[in-house]
Amino acid sequence: MIVEMRRGATQEQIDAVIERARKYGFDTQLNIGTDKVVVAILGSDTGMVPTEVFGVLPGVESVTRIMRPYKLASLEFKSEPTQVQVGDVIVGGKRVIVMAGPCSIESPEQLRATARHVKQHGASIIRGGAFKPRTSPFSFQGLGEEGVRLLGQLRQEMHVPVVSEIMDVRHLDVMVEHVDLLQIGARNMQNYTLLRAVGQSGKPCILKRGLAATITEWLQAADYLLAVGGSVILCERGIRTFEPSTRFTLDIAAVGVVKRNSHLPVIIDPSHAAGHYEIVPTLARAAVAAGADGLLIEVHPDPTNALSDGLQSLTFSDFARLMLEMKAIAAAIGRSI
Repeated sequence: MIVEMRRGATQEQIDAVIERARKYGFDTQLNIGTDKVVVAILGSDTGMVPTEVFGVLPGVESVTRIMRPYKLASLEFKSEPTQVQVGDVIVGGKRVIVMAGPCSIESPEQLRATARHVKQHGASIIRGGAFKPRTSPFSFQGLGEEGVRLLGQLRQEMHVPVVSEIMDVRHLDVMVEHVDLLQIGARNMQNYTLLRAVGQSGKPCILKRGLAATITEWLQAADYLLAVGGSVILCERGIRTFEPSTRFTLDIAAVGVVKRNSHLPVIIDPSHAAGHYEIVPTLARAAVAAGADGLLIEVHPDPTNALSDGLQSLTFSDFARLMLEMKAIAAAIGRSI
């Protein structure tokens, strides 16, 4: 349930709500707004406790039950949109944030060349895969820790935030040291041990939607991160359907559904959904028009010789052209890139 405090409620009154929740064996989470505080009462048995138990306490304005399976990600807990800070970049504001770079880091030269180009044409965050989850164990698995350190060097040289996927809690320390934004991939959306560890790391994260996950399940996974103090950016990357024409079916409606039900920012990965470089611009333009807060786009200096996902990677000229198109769409709906 949600306990909304009155404007000007004292710390003593807030602490009294928290203490009463603890007496019932419940956990609490605070949302400290600009003019009031909201206390989320969390536990499997909150439905058994009357709302009056908290409503009678001094400083309490209202008590509301959250009927959704997800709690902390819901608009009931926080009515204003969340903005997530990644270095000097804000995700979830008026500006649409483009994160671009190679699917897999192959060499320092490849990473630097791609980063310079995408930054020059408007990308705000550089992406690069160091640990790669591949369907086949015989496919290129990434450079691992060497790739992570290359990202760390890049962000220092170019003064730009970097994002990369984390696959295992054993990699957390090195990634926290060198990466600004941690990405949890679709295959790990319900890896609850990893979710908790990333949420506690102090680094913001991108949470990708699972291949066959509902939006509710996706938001419940976000709750795992939020419950331990994490900062979350949701990423729709396409779901598996009966349609074989694209790699996955991009659920563009997910942008509107998330914004209708959650305060979290949501971005789109058109590269993994499309599976083909010719379709990526179509999905990217649609994402901006639909109100996505950002995009995660794969770019490679020589896609025909890429070690992974070359078919869905944009060339440098493709990316430059797409950025011009997306800037025009963003401007039409009152946003910028």
